[in-house]
Amino acid sequence: MRLLVTGAAGLLGRELLRTAGHEMVPAYYSQVVPGGVQLDVRRRDAVHDVIRSVRPDGIIHTAYKQDDWAATADGAVNVALAAGGARLVFVSSDAVFGPRDAAYPEDEPPCPTTPYGAAKAAAETAIQALLPDAVITRTSIIVGSDGQSGEEQRVRRLAAGEPGAFYSGNIRCPVHVADLASALIELITSDITGITHVAGPQALSRLELGRKIAIRDGFDPDQLPSEPGEPSNIQLDCRRTQEQLKTRLRSADEFLLP
Repeated sequence: MRLLVTGAAGLLGRELLRTAGHEMVPAYYSQVVPGGVQLDVRRRDAVHDVIRSVRPDGIIHTAYKQDDWAATADGAVNVALAAGGARLVFVSSDAVFGPRDAAYPEDEPPCPTTPYGAAKAAAETAIQALLPDAVITRTSIIVGSDGQSGEEQRVRRLAAGEPGAFYSGNIRCPVHVADLASALIELITSDITGITHVAGPQALSRLELGRKIAIRDGFDPDQLPSEPGEPSNIQLDCRRTQEQLKTRLRSADEFLLP
């Protein structure tokens, strides 16, 4: 299967490119990926030209920019419009929801409270209208094993004494990048359609997650600065999706073992 991966220079994109068994064509914006094609998803003509030249069987769209509506929302629409007969998996976010105590199941409609969440929700709505057979995969904080994820880098910065803090009131369901990438490959090669949730089964505060990363990497977790922050509890209920996957979504306690 020939797969086009947008956002290929990012943490998730790089992990997808390491997946065996498929021909991967990386698409990047500014950071060059060897063997890839340069692509600005904000330009509809460029997206059309790249997809027409690559002729992929499937597209995994991971590209976004958190503070850029055109990249996050319009870019996803441009990919959907140009996809043609290619199967599309769009990587969305738990940011399409607002804080509440109960976890959100897959059939819960978006209720974003941030501009980024609104951009992802707008992209979801457009993709469902344009490509009813597409897969929309909402995920949460992505963590790696090589220190390249945002949370891992933040632990190192704050452990080194840089300003900032981990919030004890910000709760999410972190997922390991390898688990997420494996699940996305399963989804794009399956007949599953619609909304899926792929996140870890364990809800943790940013502070709890940071402490676990610090312990794994040999830092003193008690040295990490913390504060309550604005309460924000957003959890994804992934049970329905997990039942359809062979990939087991591990808890942070498991994938962050020292």
